[in-house]
Amino acid sequence: QVQLVESGGGLVQAGGSLRLSCAASGRAFSVNAMGWYRQAPGKQRELVAVITSGGTTNYADSVKGRFSISRDNAKNTLCLQMNSLKPEDTAVYYCHLQQKFGSMSYDNWGQGTQVTVSS
Repeated sequence: QVQLVESGGGLVQAGGSLRLSCAASGRAFSVNAMGWYRQAPGKQRELVAVITSGGTTNYADSVKGRFSISRDNAKNTLCLQMNSLKPEDTAVYYCHLQQKFGSMSYDNWGQGTQVTVSS
């Protein structure tokens, strides 16, 4: 079992920056990809950014050019640098880690960290 612990959320004014971190512990092997998702009140959880074990990144259109995802494979840590924050970025942000065993995959989630952007 993998444990994911997020940190770095908080309250920031529009235009400001925050840096989220996620530390993975436990049986964190066969990691295929890690990423950040977010869920705003009344909305579905959505992908924010993902990075594969090979370093390929992908971002939601709404955050391209503002957010940057990075990963330390040796330490099993994941970061999300968020710049030029907007009120619409307000959400609970979740760390995600996908493990792959042959043709099977398994999803692990953190407990979430609140990000609030005031206008």
